[in-house]
Amino acid sequence: MDNTQFKPYIPAEKIVPEMTALSIIMGMILSVVFGAANAYLGLRVGMTVSASIPAAVISMGVVRVLLKRDSILENNFVQTVGSAGESLAAGAIFTLPAMFLWAKDGIMEKPGLVEIMIICLFGGLLGVFFMVPLRNALIVKEHGILPYPEGQACAEVLLAGEEGGASASTVFAGLGISAVFKFVIDGLQLVPSEINTPDKGMGSYAGQIGTQIYPAVFSVGYICGPRISSYMFAGGIVSWMMLIPLIVLFGSSAVMYPGTAPIGEMFASGGVGAIWGSYIRYIGAGALAAGGIISLVKSLPMILRTFRDSVKSLAGGQGESNIRTDRNLSMKTVVISIAVLIVLIAAVPVIPVGIGGAILITIFGFFFAAVSSRMVAIVGSSNNPVSGMAIATLLISTVILKATGVTGAEGMKTAIAIGTIICVIAAIAGDTSQDLKTGYLVGATPIKQQYGECIGVVVAAIAIGGVLYLLDAAWGFGTEEIGAPQAMLMKMIIEGVMGGKLPWGLVFAGVILAVVIEILGIPVLPFAIGVYLPVQLNACIMIGGLVRLYYDKKKYQNENERTAHVNRGVLYCSGMIAGEGLVGILLAVFAVAGLSEGLNLSGRLNLGYGAGVVASAVVFVLMIALTIHFIERGSKTKA
Repeated sequence: MDNTQFKPYIPAEKIVPEMTALSIIMGMILSVVFGAANAYLGLRVGMTVSASIPAAVISMGVVRVLLKRDSILENNFVQTVGSAGESLAAGAIFTLPAMFLWAKDGIMEKPGLVEIMIICLFGGLLGVFFMVPLRNALIVKEHGILPYPEGQACAEVLLAGEEGGASASTVFAGLGISAVFKFVIDGLQLVPSEINTPDKGMGSYAGQIGTQIYPAVFSVGYICGPRISSYMFAGGIVSWMMLIPLIVLFGSSAVMYPGTAPIGEMFASGGVGAIWGSYIRYIGAGALAAGGIISLVKSLPMILRTFRDSVKSLAGGQGESNIRTDRNLSMKTVVISIAVLIVLIAAVPVIPVGIGGAILITIFGFFFAAVSSRMVAIVGSSNNPVSGMAIATLLISTVILKATGVTGAEGMKTAIAIGTIICVIAAIAGDTSQDLKTGYLVGATPIKQQYGECIGVVVAAIAIGGVLYLLDAAWGFGTEEIGAPQAMLMKMIIEGVMGGKLPWGLVFAGVILAVVIEILGIPVLPFAIGVYLPVQLNACIMIGGLVRLYYDKKKYQNENERTAHVNRGVLYCSGMIAGEGLVGILLAVFAVAGLSEGLNLSGRLNLGYGAGVVASAVVFVLMIALTIHFIERGSKTKA
């Protein structure tokens, strides 16, 4: 394609409001909101969802409808700042909870709030600065070649801004309704959060099946779609309806590490959950590790080509430009900023990496930032193998640290700090790449977007430590409430390399399971996450996927009508994720403050098993019915 012919929606010579006080403040608020909500979601279900489109829609609803202002670039700036919070949270939650888990084991102290903030801040800023020099090559020169799925979709939403009011009301409806459901289920505890078969199995069969009724978990299924949902559900079925019954059946009298009592006794006292907590999570972690490595190996040819092409694009330099839509941070600013950040990473005592760790971060950081920036352009942010990159970084870093004599708690802490910074770099570089593509299409000023990314990183880095501390204090990481699958995996990898005692038989069983799944042609990572997480959570995701399947397959008058229905569902579910995440954070505050028992009405209602199942089913059906209502509502108002 001849890129000289491309004309953005807002021409370069036209000046409209963009980086204003309003757009900065709104972006900062949404960065914290979506960062906190996605941290909560990611720690529960092992994945996050993009915040760009819901942030853009909320901005359009406020700026265009309530304030009667009309600037597409203001709305684009808001989503640029807002989406940075979600991406930084994704990078942080994959790794940092490992330190909290080690603190629980008495190996080290918890990371301080300042330590978390600085690690995330430096990683996020490096992600932005590593990506900026690649903009001209990836976004301008390869316009029409690299698809940038999320960046294009967000631009289309912004360009269809006349629907901003209706779309924003859909997001806010999802947020408000989800908040009410979450408070009823987990705050007041009026109904059980799960619909289950008996915890002790059915007769001699020790399996269990059921579903959670949480709006955010259901929403993940709708947004991810039926394929990913079904892979996760299949993993849950294998672990809870095959592996757990087999462990109980054949190992009833055995004492198997990490358990400390005979398996039969554990099952009799703790039910299916006790077997899941002691054994299945290690099988799931092994499958996750294998899945991440398989994903990385399969992506390696593309990763190497991507890195080669990205480095080639730097050879000619980005150059300075006086044209508004081509103005970037100068290379001098970028290089000095990167150098200062690397020196600070090596020198600041609160970041426990030293000079060697800073060198590793520079090498891996630039490599994975270049890879992530281009890969999101090809496969989208959702398929960007950040966890695979983190696994590779942790394995190599931990081996190097051990070889140089940095072992024990010091080596483990250094490895996880390096892994966190790399994870955040990769996530933020991918987000910056997508946001700059959206800006290129609508005619934004690149340098202002780059400032926006930095603002979003700063705000989210300040907030993320408090969110992690709250969730750990309220429920604890690695529990059934906050599973933190990726962080448990990173912890296991570092402990394994450092020589810690692990149930390697269970871990390798998970690895073999992942290899078999790969041979069958099924994507390993979603299946492995399903093995690791409770089946009730996977089933709720599957139900959301089935609702999405209905709207994907339903007969419409034309393709535009299909897209409109599906997108309304995505917006409503994005709102539900944000609503539940925020109430989840609020309930964590109540739990830490000792207020939870005062809210809990379950003891006063004293619902039996049968009545509890019926009450939960009624609430869940109502939640699904409201989702369908808001998906269909747009078509009725247009008719």
